[in-house]
Amino acid sequence: MQTGYILGLLSLPIFLEGCCPKNHQVKITGVQPQQHYRAVEGEIFMMPSLNHTQKVWSRTGEGDEGNHDILCKTLFTVEAKHSGNYSSGSKFFLYLHVVARSSVGCSTAEESSVVLERDKGGKVPCPGLNCSNNTEVIWYKLYKPMSSLQGRVSCVDETGRLHLCQVYKDDTSVFFCDRKIIDQGLTWTLRRAVNVTAAPEPPSDPPRVDKPRGIETHEVELGHSHTLVCEASFITEKTLSVEWYMNYGGNLENRTLLPMEEQKEKEVGPAQSKVSRDAIIEKVTLQHLKHTYTCIAKNSVGNSTGTIKLKKKIKDEKEFDVFLSFVWSPSVDLEGVLTLSAQKGPHEEACLSSMDLLNTEEGKSTLEVLLPRVLEDQWGYRLCLLERDVLPGGAYTNDVVLAIRRSQMLICVLSADYLSNSNALFVLESGVQALLQNTALKLLLIWTTRDSAALIQPDPPLPALVKRALKVLPSLDWSSGKTARTTSSFWRSLRKAMPSQRVNMVSLMQGQLTD
Repeated sequence: MQTGYILGLLSLPIFLEGCCPKNHQVKITGVQPQQHYRAVEGEIFMMPSLNHTQKVWSRTGEGDEGNHDILCKTLFTVEAKHSGNYSSGSKFFLYLHVVARSSVGCSTAEESSVVLERDKGGKVPCPGLNCSNNTEVIWYKLYKPMSSLQGRVSCVDETGRLHLCQVYKDDTSVFFCDRKIIDQGLTWTLRRAVNVTAAPEPPSDPPRVDKPRGIETHEVELGHSHTLVCEASFITEKTLSVEWYMNYGGNLENRTLLPMEEQKEKEVGPAQSKVSRDAIIEKVTLQHLKHTYTCIAKNSVGNSTGTIKLKKKIKDEKEFDVFLSFVWSPSVDLEGVLTLSAQKGPHEEACLSSMDLLNTEEGKSTLEVLLPRVLEDQWGYRLCLLERDVLPGGAYTNDVVLAIRRSQMLICVLSADYLSNSNALFVLESGVQALLQNTALKLLLIWTTRDSAALIQPDPPLPALVKRALKVLPSLDWSSGKTARTTSSFWRSLRKAMPSQRVNMVSLMQGQLTD
C-alpha cells in the first residue's frame, strides 16, 4: 500500500508535465480599483467580475443617455456605443474603449473559434497574440478564471495558448483571454473572445436515414402542395448535412437539388443527433409523378439515402350528400317520406321555397317528414335513408359505417325517442368517430326539443363520447309551434350548413349501371 501510494504521487507530476511543459498559468494577484479595458467591435464580450457580490456595471459621465446598465456575467456583442466610463458601487471604476477590428491587425477569423475533440487534450489560441511581445495571458471560461477551477488541469504555454489536458462536453462555451498592453504610458487589458466547440469523437460509420426508409411510395393530390420529409440519425459532428434531390425520370445520375427548408438538428443522446429537413412541392402536377425524390444524409465518413415515389391519390367518391338519421314516431307519414320526388335540382332561392311547403297542409307534418322533402325535392340534395337506400339483410353496423363513409354530411334529428334508441345512438356515435378520423365529414344536430327530462337523463345513459359531442357539435333548434319568422330562420341556417358541392349524379348512375 505504501509503495503504491508513493508511486502514484511520483506519476502525477509526470502527467502534468507532459500536458503542460511550462505550467505558468498566471494567477490573479489583486484587483485594482481603476480598470482600463479594450474590446474589439463586433466580438462577444463580458464585463469583468471583480468579486463575488458584484452584479452590475453602471454607465457614468457624459454619453450615458439612453445606455442601460450592463449586468455582470452576461454575454453581449460589443459596439462602439458601449465605450465609456462605468462604476460598480463606490469602489470599482472601469473605462471601456471599443476599437475597430481593422485597428487590431494580426488576428484572423479562424482564431475566434476552435473545435476540440472531447475526452482528449486541446489548445485554444488567443486572437492576435502572435503579433505581441507580451505572452502573459489570463484565461477565463466565461467569467471564471481557469486557474480557479477546482480539479481542472490546464495551463498556458509560452505562446499564450490555453492547454486543456482533457476536453469535456460542457467546454462548448466562450473563453476569454486577457493580456496587458501599454499605450502612451497607460496600461490596458485587451479582452478577446474565442468560441470553443467540444465535439465528440469523429464517427466511424455514415448516418442512417430513418425517414423515408429505403424506397417509399406516397400518395399525392394533383394541384395541392406536398411536403417531402427526411429524418436522419447522426453521431454528432461539425460536418453533417441532409439534402433533397429530384431524380429526372427516376435516374439517380440525372438529378437536381430541390428548394429546401432550413435544416433542423436536435441532440437526442450522448453524441447523438437527429437531423430533419423538408422540401416542399408547392403544386403537384403530373410531371412530378414521373420523377423520384431522394434524401441524402452525409457526414465525414459517407452517406446514406432514402427515396420517395409519388402516386396520384384516388379521391374517395361520395354517393350521397346527406345521411339523414331520425327515429320514426307513430305520427310520421312513412309512405310520404319514402316516395322519391322527380323534381329537378335547386335554384338560387331554394331555401325560401321551403316556406311554400310550410303554408300547405303538408307543412303541418313533423320535421322527420319535412326534412326529406325539403332537402331532396326542394333543394336537390341526394339523401341516404337507411329504410330506403340500404338493402335489407346486411349487418346493421356495417351498413351504417359504410353509409356514413359514402356521405358528405350526417344530420341527426334528436328527440327523446332518438336518444333512447340504441340503433340511432350507434349512428350518432359512428358519425362522431368518423368525424375524428376524417375532418371532411360534416355533422349537424337538429334538436326537436331541449326541455325534456328524457334528453337530460335518457335511459339507458348516453355513451361518454356522445355526451361530449352533444355539447360541442354544431346544432339547430326546431319547433313546429314557433312563429313563421323563427321557422324561416331555421331553414335559412340549415341551408347555409349544407354541403356546398353535391355528388355527381352522372357518375353515380354510371356506378349503379355497372353494379
